[in-house]
Amino acid sequence: MNHVAVVDQSRPDRTGVEAGFLSSPSLLQGSLEVRDDFAVLDDPVEQSEFTHPLETAQGGACAQSVLMVQGMYCAACADTIEDVLTAQPGVVKAEVHAATRRLTLHWHPNQTQLSGLAHTLGQVGYRMLPGQQARGLSERLTEGRRVLWRLAVAGLCMMQVMMYAWPAYITEPGEIPADLQRLLNWASWVLSWPVLLFACGSFFSGAWRDLKLRRIGMDTPVTIGIVVTFIVSSLATFDPTGPWGHEVWYDSLTMFVFFLMGGRYLEFKARDRTAGALDALMNRLPEVCERRLPEGGFEQVSVRRLRVGDTVRVQAGQAFPADGQLAQGVATVDEALLTGESHPQQRHIGEEVIAGSFNLAGPVEVCVTKVGRDTRFSQIVALMEQAATEKPRLALFADRIAGPFLSFVLLAALLGGWWWWHIDPHRSLAVAVSVLIVTCPCALSLATPAAMLASAGALAQRGILLRRLQALESLAQVNTVVFDKTGTLTHDRITLAQIRVRDGLSPREALNLATALAQHSLHPLSKAIVQARHAQLRAESVQVDPPMLHAIEERAGQGLRGMHEQRGEIRLGSATFCGVQAMDGTPASTDDLLAPQAHLSDAQGWVASLVFDEGIRADAAQAVQSLHKLKLKTWLLSGDRLAAAQRVADAVGIKTVVAGASPEEKLFQLSRLQAQQQRVAMVGDGLNDGPVLARADASFALGTAAPLAQAQSDVLIQSGHLNDVVLTLQQAQRTMQVVRQNLTWAFAYNVIAVPLALAGDMPPWAAGLGMAFSSFLVIANALRLNKNQ
Repeated sequence: MNHVAVVDQSRPDRTGVEAGFLSSPSLLQGSLEVRDDFAVLDDPVEQSEFTHPLETAQGGACAQSVLMVQGMYCAACADTIEDVLTAQPGVVKAEVHAATRRLTLHWHPNQTQLSGLAHTLGQVGYRMLPGQQARGLSERLTEGRRVLWRLAVAGLCMMQVMMYAWPAYITEPGEIPADLQRLLNWASWVLSWPVLLFACGSFFSGAWRDLKLRRIGMDTPVTIGIVVTFIVSSLATFDPTGPWGHEVWYDSLTMFVFFLMGGRYLEFKARDRTAGALDALMNRLPEVCERRLPEGGFEQVSVRRLRVGDTVRVQAGQAFPADGQLAQGVATVDEALLTGESHPQQRHIGEEVIAGSFNLAGPVEVCVTKVGRDTRFSQIVALMEQAATEKPRLALFADRIAGPFLSFVLLAALLGGWWWWHIDPHRSLAVAVSVLIVTCPCALSLATPAAMLASAGALAQRGILLRRLQALESLAQVNTVVFDKTGTLTHDRITLAQIRVRDGLSPREALNLATALAQHSLHPLSKAIVQARHAQLRAESVQVDPPMLHAIEERAGQGLRGMHEQRGEIRLGSATFCGVQAMDGTPASTDDLLAPQAHLSDAQGWVASLVFDEGIRADAAQAVQSLHKLKLKTWLLSGDRLAAAQRVADAVGIKTVVAGASPEEKLFQLSRLQAQQQRVAMVGDGLNDGPVLARADASFALGTAAPLAQAQSDVLIQSGHLNDVVLTLQQAQRTMQVVRQNLTWAFAYNVIAVPLALAGDMPPWAAGLGMAFSSFLVIANALRLNKNQ
């Protein structure tokens, strides 16, 4: 009978850190407490999941880590974290994204440790955790419960205080006996203490943190307003005949704290849905998995301890922890995120399964072939992390003005209170507190990243990956879409249809020689050559290796070349690259002139011409038509011959065709369009279009052929569906519309609210409600982008 061992001390690859990691239920659920020593952050195996080395100009050892920070509430928190970390020895750069709470840290491993940096950050009230742990369900629930408890205490005390304050609102001055009024005030004073000590804890800790760092944060004006209100009300309670009069503000105090905490809780839930869409996709791998023991049983190990060659058991409903081959059972897998394939796929013994895809059927066993950063899932996560940590241009602008704006708030509150002191001393406090509470740049800081993150999450759920959030702004401005032909408008699954060879050489020999070069390329034509060679060998039931070549080099958009001992330089690629005529000799048919070709040459000249059969993608014509409906221009820019390119263009409805273009010519044509004030999006296969993809204002790479880490595009469409290009452009336009709405609201709110508060027309409780509502409205508006259109 199979058994499960939680810890196997006999395994040499198990460390003491993992033993503690696996034996602690809280850590299995993905949580780290402040009291922990954060040793997991320094464990090389665990660290490899969120840290990778960087090359520096000085040549020194430097690493980049992407981590999550808990305890953040606003953009000022991000500035505080950056200042604290950059002041530590060994830290080169620290960047924090306020909306996703992700920290990108560049640091020298030989000068500092992540555990030490985590301790330093913990001393100022923040927790630094690995992303997978911080994104865990238990962590999100804990953080949500903490905010909810503060809200509940504030709400309960507010209701009691309002009950004691209500008689003063419905009676005339003097109707309530003085001793009874004083008793009500004392009761309100007692009930305000839980609000002050517990519900306001996050405001006070944030303000104290900023004070120690000698800066003004977004909690500073709120804390000043709360403390001043409570002190003045307490003085009036203790001495009703004193200089502060007999009026108390406990009702306003508890009410605006309740509204602020309510807004913070709603903002937390909305933010969890916005950034959480990305988090849920990136957190698909299990923390632990079942690995087969040599004696036949299974043990639970961290997925980061898996090695190539291990056999793991995956239960129904679980995600595959690594790439591998099915060793036992039949699996029904969901690969929507990884390949863009929306329907479940069936895998049999010997077939590949991908890390992060879900096993929808019964338990299966998988032999691991790729782990960690080598898996496609890890490459996808790296791209999504890159997008989630980037600060868009508009967000950087909002963050820059947040600091000066807060200084203006404090000055406005001081001047407003001073002005009203000379008009009506009893209202001066209310005016000053209202100004402090009502003006908050949180909505301004969240306006752009909240919308862009919501869009990135919605697109990722469809298998569309954004490399840069800033690309959404560029995509929204596109007015011209340029397509490559091979592998883009046509299928990337091209088949070899015909081989024409020179005298004295058989097609079999020519194919074997072409394979020697083609196996080193991911171009669709190269893949078709290799597949044809494999099919030939299977049919002949023989195993013949292609000839050995050396000094192999691939030139983007042209072909490959290498050196052969007898034949000299061998070239495979376009006719121009090989120095031959297209279809040397007489073509078999007119269609051969239109079909894609590759040519093979050696030191003596032409060796062979290979003719391929390519089919146009089923949705190509519909996608081009949809682009035309959006008033976008379309171009076809191809390195193929004019006849072949024109055939595809006519079939899909593209009017402007540039054929026979070298990589340099493609760059020239693209630059010429941009010089004519065209905002160009380039759609290619992500392999041989690197230069033009990088030069375009925005770019798409289709399919799964390109290594994700090497693709040059802004957007990766894993399904290969051209209609997803249209969807992405439409989503970008909706995103920028929401961004403009958010920014307009954030500016308009502050322009209207500040004068109202200074004029004395906004009581503190209304100011608290307005501040909470402004931030929530911005995120709620962004959430509309999560809906798939």
